[in-house]
Amino acid sequence: MLLSIGTIIVIDTDFTKDSEKYKSKVIDMGDGFVMIDYPTHIKSGKTAFFLDGTQLLVSFINNKKMSYAFRTEVSGRLNKGIPMLKLSYPGDEQLIKIQRREFVRVETAIDIAVEKDGQFSNYVAEDLSAGGVALNLPEKVPFGAEDIVTLTIVLPFMNKEIKYVKVNAKIIRIWVKGGRRIASLQFEDIESIESQYIIRFCFERQLQMRNRQ
Repeated sequence: MLLSIGTIIVIDTDFTKDSEKYKSKVIDMGDGFVMIDYPTHIKSGKTAFFLDGTQLLVSFINNKKMSYAFRTEVSGRLNKGIPMLKLSYPGDEQLIKIQRREFVRVETAIDIAVEKDGQFSNYVAEDLSAGGVALNLPEKVPFGAEDIVTLTIVLPFMNKEIKYVKVNAKIIRIWVKGGRRIASLQFEDIESIESQYIIRFCFERQLQMRNRQ
């Protein structure tokens, strides 16, 4: 198994501005669940008490130095000399590998508005990462390679929440893929919170694609 007893895990309440990160250790495992000791806040060291049903993101590094993550929820608690939390575990096949999490690129047809010299145009994305985006283009567009534009990216999350990320981007190149024109853009000086929203969206998109397989 990729996750094993004794593994140190990092628990994230979400990829958002107010996200809190905690550290814990796997104490025991069973079919569809893991038992961990009570998490402690990474910065303050205070013990966390999550309610049953709390949705969490868990990441860890296995003994081969590979990083993985999975969504989970608190499903119970137990005290056998050590107070423990019970978390759902989706199994190794549902883990997401995160070598460089911030630049994971996912295919997604989200709406993106592009502003250039006060002129707005709407496009559909080909793919997205926290480092940049690819856009599907019509025959004519009001920008070219090396131009700097302002993007408004619409991010629909699994919980029905919608975030609008605004960021400047540089047109790296315009090229053809399968008969379609594509523009590759690189984000310029993206704010941390905006980047976190995109990371969260990309992770959720990976989970959705994994669950369809």
